[in-house]
Amino acid sequence: MTDGWPVALAFAFLTVLGFCRAGATYLIGRGVRHWGSRRRASSEQSRTPSPTLQYAERLVRRLGPVAVPLSFLTVGLQTAIHLTAGALRMPGRYYVPALAVGALIWATLYTTVGLAVLHTVWGRVDRWVLVSAVAAVVVVVVVNLVLRRRRDRLAGRAD
Repeated sequence: MTDGWPVALAFAFLTVLGFCRAGATYLIGRGVRHWGSRRRASSEQSRTPSPTLQYAERLVRRLGPVAVPLSFLTVGLQTAIHLTAGALRMPGRYYVPALAVGALIWATLYTTVGLAVLHTVWGRVDRWVLVSAVAAVVVVVVVNLVLRRRRDRLAGRAD
């Protein structure tokens, strides 16, 4: 399967991509939390987090090192988990190693399965079939967007 495919390069690229994307999401969460704290401080509210927030921060410190790498196996929850880890101030000394493990898991999964799918599609399916499939997906997305806008416009007039 690997003849002609740059497996090591794909693995390295996907590892860096996973690390940077999830790390950036974590940093956005940290920034949002910092901005919110400064905003509350400027309005002279208490700087001490509520008991619920303190509990959530303790929970993230305890479960975060497990949740972060496992998030790379999910679809749809990954961004939420990394954003929450940042917003709830999961310490970097726990987050970065968990992020590295998760990025390696993600890269392994996408390199093996992803390249196998590409090899199967590229090697056995005519290119016109692949182009037709992509065109069909584009048509479905465009029709969906048009119908949603029309529905939203009609819903706006009904109000």
